[in-house]
Amino acid sequence: MRCALLLFSALALSATTCAGAAKVAAPAVPTPASRPDAKWTEPATPWRIYGNTWYVGTCGLSSILVTSDHGHVLIDGDVEEDAALIEANIRALGFRVEDVRYILHSHEHHDHVGGIAKLQHDSHAIVAARAPAAAALERGRGDRSDPQFLSATAYTPVANVQRIADGETIRVGSNELTAHATPGHTPGSTTWTWRSCEQQRCLDIVYADSLTAISDDVFQYSDETAHPGYVAAFRKSIATIAVLPCDILVTPHPDASDLWDRVGRQPKAALVDQDACRRYAAGAADRLDARIAKERGKTK
Repeated sequence: MRCALLLFSALALSATTCAGAAKVAAPAVPTPASRPDAKWTEPATPWRIYGNTWYVGTCGLSSILVTSDHGHVLIDGDVEEDAALIEANIRALGFRVEDVRYILHSHEHHDHVGGIAKLQHDSHAIVAARAPAAAALERGRGDRSDPQFLSATAYTPVANVQRIADGETIRVGSNELTAHATPGHTPGSTTWTWRSCEQQRCLDIVYADSLTAISDDVFQYSDETAHPGYVAAFRKSIATIAVLPCDILVTPHPDASDLWDRVGRQPKAALVDQDACRRYAAGAADRLDARIAKERGKTK
């Protein structure tokens, strides 16, 4: 069953788009039946998040397309099996995969970068990442600096990854996507921000990376000898996301930001919510504190 992203067409006909989306009839607003247990490979109907920002991922994993008349930017390639679904969703919106100029990512785990090698091959796009993630992408897996290293699944290596820095901006057409280093979930975790417009109203979009303190059975966040500064960097990442200009929050796992509850015929919460990033960060801080307390309790 396709995630039941049912559509109602009346809103589709009246939607106004930004640059790069003007040639495309907007997909109707989805009425998702997706829930946190949605499969990573379960197809989803692509839909407009806002302006020239589109959801082209699956029910269980986000992939975001930001379009312009001069080419597009794709964020996250999901698992390897999802690459074909992402490409089909891009085409279903009326865009060409070959017009994707950059492929970016949230963090270097197989459920978010597994499909990037195929997407790079088919689009000839530049793949860009911060140095820790770029090295992992080129190897096809992380190293011991990744909390999940021993349990993480390998993926197809990605060639010729362009290194970018914290605060660097990727520009394609009129779009400017800024990278924010938010290490913690992985060393290369990156949050992306940009603005999308409809008519004269422009909103700040935040694609906030995962902030969950999950590890294999060996890694200890509180072990400053083995991983000096890791917790401090994680806390800085949480603080960074908390203060970002944030009208619409989207996360690599859509359920982490309750995305499916914020769209559709009868949403349970607003899609536009300027407090969403702060709440997301606050929840992450509480979970990190709990994880560290648990570790310290085991070592007593």
